[in-house]
Amino acid sequence: MAPIAALLIEAFTGEPLQGNGAGVVLLEAPAKAAWMQAVAGSLRQSETAFLWRDGGGTWRLRWFTPSCEVPLCGHATLAATLGLHHWGLLRSGAGLQLATRSGPLAVAVSPDHPPQVSLTLPSGELVEEPAVPGQLVELLGQAPLAYWSSALGYRVALMDGRFPLADFAMDSAALRGADRHGLVVMQAATDATPNLGGEPCDYQLRFFAPGLGIDEDPVTGSAHALVAPWWMERLQRSCVRGWQPSWRRGGMLCEAVTPGFVRLNGTGHLLWDGQIHAPGCGHDGEAWDVCSSS
Repeated sequence: MAPIAALLIEAFTGEPLQGNGAGVVLLEAPAKAAWMQAVAGSLRQSETAFLWRDGGGTWRLRWFTPSCEVPLCGHATLAATLGLHHWGLLRSGAGLQLATRSGPLAVAVSPDHPPQVSLTLPSGELVEEPAVPGQLVELLGQAPLAYWSSALGYRVALMDGRFPLADFAMDSAALRGADRHGLVVMQAATDATPNLGGEPCDYQLRFFAPGLGIDEDPVTGSAHALVAPWWMERLQRSCVRGWQPSWRRGGMLCEAVTPGFVRLNGTGHLLWDGQIHAPGCGHDGEAWDVCSSS
């Protein structure tokens, strides 16, 4: 079997060893889901993106965590876009649509150096929950100001400015119920929140998803796409800057495009460029078998 091109890109950061790592694998044809899952398990990144071009010339994209497939992943989409650019398959200043489990996703790469990537992700309405689970209040150490569910499957907790978000040690294994499949803990930016692109950030969040096999996701595009419209409405602005103060920090500019969609803008750092030597990728169709979003 010929070796398969692969990269590891740290997304939503311009710094090495920061942001959210994603494997990117370039296939000649759709591979067996079990093989892709095994590769993702070996690479041990939050997500690994698998790309191939179908007979009609459309680029197709699937995402796998170390334990399951997910239908949406922002940082691995950014990484996949930078991967196509790195391989000479997407020129600077150009864009395309990636066919995914969540529908077509528009991406583009700028002519800047380093290149900036824009990707348009589906957002979703936040639905206020009537009560906050007592177990979550105990884990956070205080009651959130508000608590929402969403069609994306994530729960969102809004904390006040005194909450020590950057230093908070979440016991992810102790999360229960719907919170296990994706919990966004967010607050307005504080004096300690760094600038992004020379401009102050508007909010910051952290994201925990032990139900997806990810105790904490470092920089989560889908979470920002979900909550950015709420911050835009609150601040009466069409774009906001979000920061994620995890142990591998990073952030992004979020822009309103059309109802239900948000454009994320960020960059990434190529950590390694190599090949995968793993026979057995085969081909068993393109059935979607997913567990949740990331």
